[in-house]
Amino acid sequence: MNEIDLPSWSEILLYREDAPLIFTRLYFWGFFGIVLLIYSAIFRKRALRNAFLFLVSLFFYYKTSGFFFSILLFSTLTDYLIGFAIDKAPKGAKKQGWLAVSITINLLVLFYFKYAYFFADSFNNLIGTEWHPVNHFAGFFNEAFGASFRADRILLPVGISFFTFQTMSYAIDVYRGHIKPVRNILDFGFYVSFFPQLVAGPIVRAADFIPQLYQPYNLTRAQFGLALFWILNGLLKKVLLADYIAVNFVDRIFANPGSYTGFENLMALYGYSLQVYADFSGYTDIAIGVALLLGFTLPTNFNSPYKADSCGNFWKRWHISLSTWLKDYLYIPMGGNRGGSLFTYISLGFVAFFVFLLSGSYLTLTWFAGGIVVAIILAQFFKGLNQWYTTNINLMMTMLLGGLWHGASWNFVLWGGLNGLGIVIYKLWSKVSPWGDKSKWYNRVWAIFLTFNFISFTRIWFRSGSSNTWANLNEKHNILEEWFTANTMLKQLGNIDFSIAPEVIVGFAPVFAVMLFGFIVHWLPSSWKAWYREKFAGAPLALQMFTVVIAVVIMYQILSADLQPFIYFQF
Repeated sequence: MNEIDLPSWSEILLYREDAPLIFTRLYFWGFFGIVLLIYSAIFRKRALRNAFLFLVSLFFYYKTSGFFFSILLFSTLTDYLIGFAIDKAPKGAKKQGWLAVSITINLLVLFYFKYAYFFADSFNNLIGTEWHPVNHFAGFFNEAFGASFRADRILLPVGISFFTFQTMSYAIDVYRGHIKPVRNILDFGFYVSFFPQLVAGPIVRAADFIPQLYQPYNLTRAQFGLALFWILNGLLKKVLLADYIAVNFVDRIFANPGSYTGFENLMALYGYSLQVYADFSGYTDIAIGVALLLGFTLPTNFNSPYKADSCGNFWKRWHISLSTWLKDYLYIPMGGNRGGSLFTYISLGFVAFFVFLLSGSYLTLTWFAGGIVVAIILAQFFKGLNQWYTTNINLMMTMLLGGLWHGASWNFVLWGGLNGLGIVIYKLWSKVSPWGDKSKWYNRVWAIFLTFNFISFTRIWFRSGSSNTWANLNEKHNILEEWFTANTMLKQLGNIDFSIAPEVIVGFAPVFAVMLFGFIVHWLPSSWKAWYREKFAGAPLALQMFTVVIAVVIMYQILSADLQPFIYFQF
């Protein structure tokens, strides 16, 4: 990191697995500078502007994920055409049929790349076969273009869940009549692939973003300052907080929790809660800033989530674009808090199928199905339970499917299930709680403390099921290893000796100082944050540039020699 080697033209233009185009690389900012330079000459010509941004977005994805940009093109073309079919079809079975085609194609693509090894391992264990997935896409490119891609392994396209959810929401919104189909395929391709948010969100709704494609470019002096603030804020979160904590503390503990004390495991959990927030919200901040410089507004994805006073409130503040997507396209179609629907039972069957494959046990499936049947029978005898059952089943299904969205692993299922259970239990407790008055500061502080600790506790399973390096980003989950890691950490947490806390704090003093700083900033009042954000946005340009230089120098000194990918790239 101390020397800057000038790259060759092949390194600049061709995909390299060890040099992806991401926000923490100097290469990205050179790329973005060139994009801005060309953009400044064409931004007034709407059609040319959108086409140009579509092409550079494809290049960005190619540099990030190689020839998987063909999957992006496939999803784009498919939903572009299906959007017209849905719009032209009469109401009823035909319109629903075309929507079903879109959802099926999108889910098949997602399942093929994200869950192929999981299904293969599960079926092999169940029926005693040795089937191995084959990358048919690689085989096609090898045959068609004489390429030499590996066909014996299915790699995970970076950010596939994000752009798949975007294309699905487009088809659903056209079906619901919220938007009309996009006429120009280049405009639609730009919506699907807009590079700032393409690989890690926020998930952009067609109804919110597509109207912006046809608006004239506008960037005020205050908006420029705000964009600069978000970019710096995101980079500092990623480099100063997330990567520093991960490399110097969190990754070591989770790699071998049994070798560290219970107190160190506890602090690693708190550290990971800060790391995953700083990493993911840092990416979102940068994406929002970059998009704003290009004249587009992306949705807010985080709202100080560790200020939440309940698990339900946490999910209104964390990964808001996914939470609202699941609510609008999953929870409400199930019936939401109104009751059950056919979609509820389809979702139950889907989750039961995954539970069966994860466990490989007919007994587990029997218990799961038996529990559902008992709940349904009880609801028939006790009518008051029916509404409560269906509402909370819808909620639990949403959270379980949200867990499976992150990956096919018991750890993700447990993580999603625990969060759903936390919401359900809080809803019951809030009706009888003597501390329910959140207007009293001590009740609110206590609620925030409990919520933060519960959310951090659930991250035992989330972190154990996640990969954090480029080396293992494209590997399948080692479910047994993840399970044992989580169990080992639970065992260590059950034997915490706080008497050694001073020694541990001194040993990791720089890391704990950074963690303390990060949490203090996070818990600052929102009005304070808005004040210094607006002050920076309105500051003289010379002062802003001076701040940029200081921030870059600080980040360069701290930047890890090993590339740390953004955590949510793997999803």
